[in-house]
Amino acid sequence: MRIDVFSIFPEYLAALDLSLIGKARQDGILDVRVQDLRAFTTDRHRTVDDTPYGGGAGMVMKPEPWAEALSTALSGGTAEGESGAGERPTLIVPSPAGEVFAQATAYELAEKQQLVFACGRYEGIDERVLEWAGENFDVRPMSLGDYVLNGGEVAVLAMVEAIGRLVPGVVGNPESLVEESHSDGLLEYPVYTKPSLWRDRPIPEVLLSGNHAKIARFRRDEQLRRTAERRPDLIAKLNPSTLDKADRAALEALGWTVTAEAVLPR
Repeated sequence: MRIDVFSIFPEYLAALDLSLIGKARQDGILDVRVQDLRAFTTDRHRTVDDTPYGGGAGMVMKPEPWAEALSTALSGGTAEGESGAGERPTLIVPSPAGEVFAQATAYELAEKQQLVFACGRYEGIDERVLEWAGENFDVRPMSLGDYVLNGGEVAVLAMVEAIGRLVPGVVGNPESLVEESHSDGLLEYPVYTKPSLWRDRPIPEVLLSGNHAKIARFRRDEQLRRTAERRPDLIAKLNPSTLDKADRAALEALGWTVTAEAVLPR
């Protein structure tokens, strides 16, 4: 997978050289290219912003540097004859006005051949850039949640890590991806390690039983309990047809009613 990132603070993205993403870059699994947007300006001050039409606070990022920068990403897209040849790159623009990035989004984007991230600053990027980019990119304004950051770099770090770790070969043990929070619509169960008794706190006895069926049931029940306590909105989204008899009993004990059509709070 190729990932292009454009920012006026490219040093902010240095964290992409670390940990699993950094190793994947070294191994050639991820081709991550971070570039300074100011390199695509033409004036001696390397200006990337100007005042907004119609008035208002703050500055708006100018369209021409973005068009020049994004054009270079197009020139290095997927080559003809490769898997995914002809696929339009996906342009992700971090924005509090975008769709909410979720685990399902990460899985979807991990299948792409090329992702391009445009890190906005100030009051955002001239809207005409997104309109222009739509001729050659699949444009996806995207938000981490209902809050505002100073720029897109933090969001890009989070999204690249969430997406990149799903690319085959990035995570050493693929099974670890299956049991994570949100992989099945629920939060992950709690985990423990040695010693079995720590500061007068024992681990759940069932984990020492060696009974794999009971351990699996315990973990599933803990997923349901934790999700009901912390993210009841996710419980309400569960498909009743995916719940077995034990799941339904656990949810009933937690104060939920499972019908043929929905999971509802009592």
